[in-house]
Amino acid sequence: MKALTLIAALLMGMGMQAQIDRSKQPLPGPAPTINLGTPQEFKAKNGTTVLVVRNTKLPRVSASLRIDNPPHKEGRIAGVSQLTSAMLGNGSTNMPKEEMNEEVDFLGARMNVSTGGFFVSGLSKYFDRLMELATDSAFNPNFTQEELDDERKKAIESLKNSYKDVGTTAANVRGALAYGKSHPYGEIVTEESLNAITLDDIKSYYATWFVPENAYLVVVGDVEGKEVERAVKKNFKQWKKAKAPSITIPTPKDVQYTQIAFVDMPNAVQSEVIAMNLIDSKMNDEDYHAKLVTNAILGGGFDSYLNQNLREDKGWTYGARTSMGSNQYSRTTFRTSAQVRNEVTDSTVVETLKEINRIRNEKVTMDKLAQVKAKYVGDFVLALERPQTIANYALNIYTNDLPKDFYQTYLSKINAVTIDDVNRIAQEYLKPNNLRIVVVGKGSEVLEGLENIDYNGKKIPVFYYDREGNKVARPAMASVDSNMSVQDVYKKYIDAVGGVDAVSKVNSVKYEGSASLQGQKLDMVMVKTSKGQFMQDIMMMGNSMSKQAFNGTSGYMVAQGQRKDFDETEIAKVKEEAVIFMELGSNAGKIAGADNVNGEDAVIVEMPSGKKVYYSQKTGLKLKESVTNEAGGQTVTVNTYFKDYKEVNGVMFPMTLSQDFGPMSLDFVMSKVLVNEGVTDADFN
Repeated sequence: MKALTLIAALLMGMGMQAQIDRSKQPLPGPAPTINLGTPQEFKAKNGTTVLVVRNTKLPRVSASLRIDNPPHKEGRIAGVSQLTSAMLGNGSTNMPKEEMNEEVDFLGARMNVSTGGFFVSGLSKYFDRLMELATDSAFNPNFTQEELDDERKKAIESLKNSYKDVGTTAANVRGALAYGKSHPYGEIVTEESLNAITLDDIKSYYATWFVPENAYLVVVGDVEGKEVERAVKKNFKQWKKAKAPSITIPTPKDVQYTQIAFVDMPNAVQSEVIAMNLIDSKMNDEDYHAKLVTNAILGGGFDSYLNQNLREDKGWTYGARTSMGSNQYSRTTFRTSAQVRNEVTDSTVVETLKEINRIRNEKVTMDKLAQVKAKYVGDFVLALERPQTIANYALNIYTNDLPKDFYQTYLSKINAVTIDDVNRIAQEYLKPNNLRIVVVGKGSEVLEGLENIDYNGKKIPVFYYDREGNKVARPAMASVDSNMSVQDVYKKYIDAVGGVDAVSKVNSVKYEGSASLQGQKLDMVMVKTSKGQFMQDIMMMGNSMSKQAFNGTSGYMVAQGQRKDFDETEIAKVKEEAVIFMELGSNAGKIAGADNVNGEDAVIVEMPSGKKVYYSQKTGLKLKESVTNEAGGQTVTVNTYFKDYKEVNGVMFPMTLSQDFGPMSLDFVMSKVLVNEGVTDADFN
């Protein structure tokens, strides 16, 4: 008997479990026990709900104030909440920002304040002082015209940079189309609305919306409830009881049939593709956990259907994702998103529709479902190690009207999701016949393909929008005369800048200018000579950040104090860059089509090096250069724009050189351009 028992054990260990009936979904194992503790709760006199979650693992504490106001429109001053948030936390009426920041750093703490509340964390022994600093900063803001002007300038700079970013533009248009511009989620911040904001608007917005009626303070860490009560009583008495305005939010609707909303971004090197439909979804819905699992299978992670298709199988994108939101105030969206190469934009739309239909029509395998559940368990348990997670969970229970045991039962409900649940959720919430497919990309390269997508035997209609979600006519695509030669383009350019005689007399040109990057001033000096010499130096506060120098034969670059001599490939590129007017007497390059550059139709000349140069078809002036390089296994395109031409010594030179790196942009405005002066051979050593 003993021997038989031993043999049975060995057989089971060697694979007898293979006799399990895999046609049936296995019952889930027991979920880990989750014990978040019951928060101590009390009310401040002004109505703020205070939750204290004691955690003595580390001698640290965090306090998070959240003002749970409903979403609201800002109208003609859209962006006022953004600027108010940026100005909050910059000291108080009692303490200058430099002094406050210095003390926060001295205490080894973190603190930030916004229109949504504040967050502060640090050592428990400094709890009282941290609460004083956070509440002083939040309740006694020092709003000044100087701060407003500074934050507005930074916001407008960031906004202008976003005009070149397909992701930001797609997000704006997505909101405007899904919800409508009368809905808070459909509102778009513009340069005009930012400029309309006054200091009185900031103060009024703060007084109206930074109120305690819907406020929650969650304190997590090694601190006693009585300490928190004392701190709240002491510091919250200055925050007077007040009520936010009542808000009526319009109900958005889906489109009647699937359609593409296209936004032309002529300078885009990638397309952003978003497919979406509206859903009714709240955290306290019975289907909430099943929606999480369904979304994870379709596009919520690396191993999801959509990411495996677009990234792993086809290599079209660095990542494709889906989300199925929840919102206690409004309808929300199911949506997919991916940034892809221009040439596969239409194919991405087709494959996205394919994966949406797949999860609706094919039942997920048991192995896939088990994989997704296991990841949820691991991520959930890991997140519990962060005190801020516990604070968020405690807060969610109140703000989303969840049962008190919502997170204790979270994993058991995830594990209870079945194959049929996934299929049912996909059928109910994913609407392939009512999708808005937002595509932002380069029309000259992607629009024809989009207009010819066949779906269920019909072409998907395409409508056209600007970057603010306004409907526009189909964008006109630039074209080039088939009889035009490179020599014709070069001659028109030379004539436009002053003619052969004037251009031939330019032996050197020296540009001096400056740009602003995130509030910091950058200075630039760039020199070219007729001897093929080149130097460019980018400086901050008088210190060189990046320098290139070429004496006509050899050269080097210096970045962050590290020098590197040019190799043969780099010398070839800098030689091309060093020529003052490469168009003069040249027949290099080939016509490579046409494009639109900042509203001007341009003819493209591709150089032997691969660099593309764009010339205005109207004026002949050079508008843009585009260089594509491989860096770290990725393709990086750097665009340089030439603007604001002015005459110097009989020749036209651009007074603004703008260079972008993805969504970032540097606009160097020239303070002077020197022709045939101020340059010696020593500049290139």
